[in-house]
Amino acid sequence: MSTNITHQPSHIAHDQRSVSNKSWFHGCTVWFTGLSGAGKTTLAFALEHHLVNRGISAYVLDGDNIRSGLNKNLGFSDEDRVENIRRVSEVARLFADANNICLTSFISPFESDRNAARMLHSQNNLPFFEVFLATPIEVCERRDVKGLYKRARAGEIKNFTGISAIYENPTNPDLILNTELYSVQECVSKCVQMLATAGLVPNCDEVNPFGGPMPKELYVTDPLEVQKLKAQCLSLPHLEITELDLQWIQTLAEGWATPLNGFMRENEYLQVLYFGQLQVSDCSVITNFPIPIVLAISNEDKERFHGNGSSIAFVYKSNIIGMLQNCEFFPHRKEERCCHIFGTNHINHPTIKMIMSSGDWLVGGDLKVFERIKWNDGLDQYRLMPKELHSELVKMKADCVFAFQLRNPIHNGHALLMTETRQQLLEKHGYHNPVLLLHPLGGWTKSDDVPLNIRIAQHEACLDEGVLDRDTTLLAIFPSPMLYAGPREVQWHARTRMLAGAQYYIVGRDPAGLPHPNGTGVDLYDPSHGAKIAKSNNY
Repeated sequence: MSTNITHQPSHIAHDQRSVSNKSWFHGCTVWFTGLSGAGKTTLAFALEHHLVNRGISAYVLDGDNIRSGLNKNLGFSDEDRVENIRRVSEVARLFADANNICLTSFISPFESDRNAARMLHSQNNLPFFEVFLATPIEVCERRDVKGLYKRARAGEIKNFTGISAIYENPTNPDLILNTELYSVQECVSKCVQMLATAGLVPNCDEVNPFGGPMPKELYVTDPLEVQKLKAQCLSLPHLEITELDLQWIQTLAEGWATPLNGFMRENEYLQVLYFGQLQVSDCSVITNFPIPIVLAISNEDKERFHGNGSSIAFVYKSNIIGMLQNCEFFPHRKEERCCHIFGTNHINHPTIKMIMSSGDWLVGGDLKVFERIKWNDGLDQYRLMPKELHSELVKMKADCVFAFQLRNPIHNGHALLMTETRQQLLEKHGYHNPVLLLHPLGGWTKSDDVPLNIRIAQHEACLDEGVLDRDTTLLAIFPSPMLYAGPREVQWHARTRMLAGAQYYIVGRDPAGLPHPNGTGVDLYDPSHGAKIAKSNNY
């Protein structure tokens, strides 16, 4: 090293680099090590995808990529391997110092080199995690995606780690994963938990089997707890809820509105109204949340209740179905709500008409629902909760899920969209078994939309007649009511399907739109904006 250089420390502290939340610094390095074929690159990119989709800056430094650029002058002698890892360690340290979660995917066979990388990070007050992919060599050889083991066994590749060159197992790694025993998403979950335990990422969003966030159900499942809460409800003021209210309660209770704990309090409501996003109190990640989920009550009802911090029992058709705890009451500024969400407050808009005739107060709080909501209309078997959809999709061996929502019967254009999407996922994206989540909306719709039971019968007929392939289609009902809020609502529909496991969401012409309520016959929303917004937003 030259002696006439002086290290210049950064003038920016770690907490200043946390641009999304000034108290949250994520910078660290996760060092994936293991034999070729152990799954390092696959896991690194899957973890990167998970983190970036949650607003956390992450970047993969992959061994092959680095060797084709920064380290293209290095070979595979012991000396060059050491220099390769030294350079990568320095780059990873810079990435981490800039508040990125740096994910390195290198065989890095020598323990001394990995320890040196850890020491470099420690000297700069940066967390470092060594993740050993302990996949047996026979499994790695069986995979051999690049054909390297075969060539190494034939003597065509010299100094190949695990065959003709040594690999030193980590003595004390932070995490050990055998990708033969765990799926990619299970490995991602374990890595996220490791980072969460260290306080580097929020602990509020587990990973579902298909890469999206895990839904948070609000049903009380312990029978003794249900009994206790129901007894409490007997002495609480009761609120008689409507069918529409119950549909929103079902949507919340089944986890479709994760991360909400119940109907929105004022701070959550204002974030959604003005920013179209939500930052919950126990989680630094800001998530897209385009529509308010609120409960309106009358002046008379508010007077009956006991103010902020109190609890309310919900009654539907003489049955206590749940309760709202730690309530917060705030004014229902209806015109403001409608103009923000719908872009108009025209009274002939069907949802606006309901809002304008609803109560003058909103109440938010923590929702507890005592038993699964059923409608006994012959369609309850289609009403699968997000976690139940995960189980069905796993049974179908889906390696990719794409969703399509309808509030009307399937026509030829819809069918073409769905079949063409599956074909593209097979041919252009490399999936082997994409499964369609055919997910008609099951809550309130306007009077001239086709009733749910007729739509389901038509969807089943399409499956019976082969318009859609039953073996690669899962038909289920989405419980949310319709809003007719155009591009705002499209985002709601897309984010809820991520909770169900979908990685792709099909958006057609003028989704969630309707003719302008002023009677001119023009569309209220630009028919192309829903697709544009869905494509450009970060969920």
